[in-house]
Amino acid sequence: MILQALKEYYDRKLEEGSIAPDGWIKGGMDFVLELDSDGNIQNISDLREIDGKKKISRFLDVPNIGKQALKHTNSGKDANLLWDNASFIFGLGEKGTIRLESMIEAINKWISETNDIGIIAVRKFFEKGLTDRSHFDKALSHSEYGELFKEGNVKISFCIPQTNLPIVFNSPVVANALQQKMYSKEASDPIGICLVTGEKDVAIELTHPVTKGVWGAQSAGACIVSFNKDAFNSYGKTQSINAPVSKVVASQYGKALNTLLDSPQQCMHIGDASTVFWAEKQSIFESDFSFFFKEPEKDQPDAGVEKVKTLFESINNGAYLADEGDSRFYILGLAPNAARIAVRFWQVGTISEFAIRIKQYFEDFSIIKPQNEPDFYSVWRILVNIATQDKSENIPPNLAGDFMRSILNGTPFPATLLQAVLRRIRSDTGKRVKPVRAALIKAYLNRYYRFNPNLNHKEVNMELDIFQPSIGYQLGRLFATLEKIQEEANPGINATIRERFYGAACATPVTVFTNLLRLKNHHLAKIENKGRVVNFERLLGEIMSKLNDFPAHLDLHEQGRFAIGYYHQRQAFFSTKENNKNEMN
Repeated sequence: MILQALKEYYDRKLEEGSIAPDGWIKGGMDFVLELDSDGNIQNISDLREIDGKKKISRFLDVPNIGKQALKHTNSGKDANLLWDNASFIFGLGEKGTIRLESMIEAINKWISETNDIGIIAVRKFFEKGLTDRSHFDKALSHSEYGELFKEGNVKISFCIPQTNLPIVFNSPVVANALQQKMYSKEASDPIGICLVTGEKDVAIELTHPVTKGVWGAQSAGACIVSFNKDAFNSYGKTQSINAPVSKVVASQYGKALNTLLDSPQQCMHIGDASTVFWAEKQSIFESDFSFFFKEPEKDQPDAGVEKVKTLFESINNGAYLADEGDSRFYILGLAPNAARIAVRFWQVGTISEFAIRIKQYFEDFSIIKPQNEPDFYSVWRILVNIATQDKSENIPPNLAGDFMRSILNGTPFPATLLQAVLRRIRSDTGKRVKPVRAALIKAYLNRYYRFNPNLNHKEVNMELDIFQPSIGYQLGRLFATLEKIQEEANPGINATIRERFYGAACATPVTVFTNLLRLKNHHLAKIENKGRVVNFERLLGEIMSKLNDFPAHLDLHEQGRFAIGYYHQRQAFFSTKENNKNEMN
């Protein structure tokens, strides 16, 4: 299913003209050497483009005659067809002769006989350089580009001005050769049925193309389909004959996946998973999707907010549900796994289904918060706030995938998510219940009881709910009130009961609340504003009227409600203070 969807994406992008056709690959090109018909350098054209203060390669469709077209091995025998880096073009380094011979061999292998002036001229260029390296001096001694060429990294190709082709490899002769090679069958090729297309008697790819751009994977790339150990083989079949895919389809799905991973608009990182997404046809939802989950960019901090607002409005105006609502949408999460790539999650649905589920996710996470908090939290911000020391590298790998899967399926969040956020609140003595953590607990609890109804449970509101029947919630309110009393009795205090007693109050209330209530009498006596004391005593009475006793232990759900009650009550104190300021102004 995954390979089939990637193959369909390749077909779609090919029709749009935004992906390289069979036998070609998108590659950066820096320079073009202008040759005469005898292979002599006449001029050098700089193709690089200005990007800010630096020059970058211009991306073109270049011939792809091997799986490592954009990255060489150490053999020096894997030259590209009619283009390559300067070390191959000019035969630089210890393996310079081998590299020049490889360039000639690539031309002879793919285009053995031709009358094409450009191809003949390029072959002469290499043949002359092989016998006389001074043939390259016009380039290597160039006043502006010579030193750059000697470094060997820049990509170079050729053109013959009299042929009217921008680059030699744009010749129809090259296109025909690549097309024939792609669809031809060699004697060594295994023949079978392609599992993706169902075509019969096609050449099967033995080793699938490498995938690059998966965060944390090998820089040289890894395979999403691989059988590199005997234990993975079945019925005596070796390599990828265990999952037969034709050479053509393997090239196409590999190209589609690498294109997605290379696109900042269609790839984002969630935990340890590089997540790509696409629709069966071009859509607004496809271009907006990443804004729903990724951290806002510094130069566009409000872009994500606007996209989420559009999502909410779309349910009413049909922006994502009308013409494209029934279109299939695919989401693929990939994670590194040694020399291979693991599929962390794979989700398929219609655009309308995903739009409704994502909208529900944002509604679940809505909570009262300070003005400096973002309107909507990215997945990264949520996960990093439950990770040890608030560091992204400490995000539990499986948790990120499970969380994303719950969002996209519209199902309850994993229990490990609640456990992780409660652990983080207990360990973070300075911050405790931050807004994002409170939002996460609220979302977890409400979604859990939506799927597991309980008559004794009342949904957690966005803001303070004095009628919430949960004992954990009311104990959280009580703890927040006691802390507030201590703060007003001791202005500028360095550490409050939050630092010392929150963990015990949340898990085993009976062990601490009796002492805290006794301590608050001393604090109230120190507050000079007697009207304020009366208000505190009235609030304490209202909360205590809902408590019969202090329980010996709170389960995880009640600990979550304790955190929400504490957070809501703290926000109510701040809101009252702000309202009083506004009334005075």
